[in-house]
Amino acid sequence: MMKRSKAAAWLLAGACMLGSAFPAWAAEAPVSSNVKTDAQIVEALGVLQGDGSGVSAGYLAKTTTRLQSAILFLRLKGLEATAVAYKGADNFSDAALVNDSNKAILGYLKANPQLGWTGTGNGKFEPNAQITAQQYYKVLVESLGYKQDTDFKYDGVIAYAGTLGLSQVAKAGSLRNLHIATATVEALKSKVKGGSKTLLDTLVEQKVVDAAKAAGAQYASIKIAANAEVGSYLTDEAGKTLYMFMKDTPNVSACKDQCVTNWPLYAADSIQIPSDLNAADFKTIVREDGNKQTTYQGWPLYYYVKDEKAGDAKGQGVGGSWMVMNYSGVKTAKNDTLGTFLTDSKGMALYLYTKDTASLSVCKGNCEVNWPIFYTEHVPNMGDLKAADFGTITREDGTKQTTYQGWPLYYYIKDMKAGDVTGQDVGKVWYVLDPAATPKVPVSGAPAPTSVPAQPTPAPVQPATTPASQAAAKTYSVEIAKFAFSEKVLTVEAGSTITFINNDPFEHNAVSDKLKADGSPVFETKLLTQGQSESITLTEPGEYTYYCAPHKDFMKATIIVK
Repeated sequence: MMKRSKAAAWLLAGACMLGSAFPAWAAEAPVSSNVKTDAQIVEALGVLQGDGSGVSAGYLAKTTTRLQSAILFLRLKGLEATAVAYKGADNFSDAALVNDSNKAILGYLKANPQLGWTGTGNGKFEPNAQITAQQYYKVLVESLGYKQDTDFKYDGVIAYAGTLGLSQVAKAGSLRNLHIATATVEALKSKVKGGSKTLLDTLVEQKVVDAAKAAGAQYASIKIAANAEVGSYLTDEAGKTLYMFMKDTPNVSACKDQCVTNWPLYAADSIQIPSDLNAADFKTIVREDGNKQTTYQGWPLYYYVKDEKAGDAKGQGVGGSWMVMNYSGVKTAKNDTLGTFLTDSKGMALYLYTKDTASLSVCKGNCEVNWPIFYTEHVPNMGDLKAADFGTITREDGTKQTTYQGWPLYYYIKDMKAGDVTGQDVGKVWYVLDPAATPKVPVSGAPAPTSVPAQPTPAPVQPATTPASQAAAKTYSVEIAKFAFSEKVLTVEAGSTITFINNDPFEHNAVSDKLKADGSPVFETKLLTQGQSESITLTEPGEYTYYCAPHKDFMKATIIVK
């Protein structure tokens, strides 16, 4: 098993919190917040219209073309209807590649070079060519009223867009429609040049967007940011860091009075999230004081009063109980047949393709339709997954793809919900990945493996032995550091003493999965603060899996007693 690679605080999706000390004043049950993804918002506004199936998962996974980008530019400028009605005969030499209504759009762009869509040279437009983040940020910046070579240079457009608050897909390389959705929502909330109105306000005035729909889209945004110190974490729409309090219990805030003064509550009735996040993870609680507070995976969210600007994370580690609300685009799941396997943050299974070679995907065309590529900028930096095992490749079309131990990662189009693994063993070349047993990826030119080893089953429980045959008892220690137990599998003699030592600034304990006749754990240490230790003695042979209660989802280990 693998340990966390950084000391930055991070919790995997679905982390289990210690609930044995619920305050007597626990508030009413949490309710689901009104949460929509950026794709749902731009679809509802009519800004992103999708294909025959609308803005579906399949549509969002498709690459974005120059023609799509041009249409969105015209739509955001209120010029789409004018372009569709254009009757001019002159056009780009490759206009025959598109249908009649799109030919009119290309003709309009050619007749209006001041709009900036002058083609790619030799009279061509290349409508089906994929666009990059740089190209789409140029579209968005110009939609806000800024001009290339007057306000910004093309080579510096991504940096310039960042000064306007447009940055969420800046590192994505060539874009897919899900990136377009995220970037477009950012732009709609941005103010147009020289004015106090947003781009969305302007589109309502131009009757491009229905006013009622626009009013319903005034959601608060939660975004994902990252830095080298704390990894990836959640922020509000202004980039202010959001925190969790380790003394809270599921959906109950223990922060009151002066604590709330220092750690103001985050609350939003309606929230817009990027497609990486899961709407079901956000809920609203009503606190003892009657105030509402937003939770993420059960953790109430807070600001820190000493954070002055976007990017500040001065609250990290304060009092050993406060940490940024971390996020990872990859986690693990488990089922009885396959054991542990990699998923995205929503629990959708990720696959490897045995015909791939080291950091090289050979899945293209129709293969890519059935096995959409996976990419995230937010890899784990804690727990059993380590950041060093993840990488990024750039595919031939310029799209980025995440790799694990060299294997490019994919979804399967027939997996419909979290936990589905219908792609397992398809064609004897597609498999989920077990982090502890992933086969070595072949280098280019070497023969690829014909199959992936079966997922390992848990080690069998050791048979009982009589006291006379037991080896002499000894003393062992298990250190707790960086949110991991130092010994993932520890083999000891019956009667041995095991001491757990916490070297983390956060509280941890060790709780046995195996239960006594009365239903209590065979062993359970207290919550240990940094520097504290506690010992247990195991006299009965067998296998004892155990976990840290506050971080049960990813802090697990095993003791085998001989």
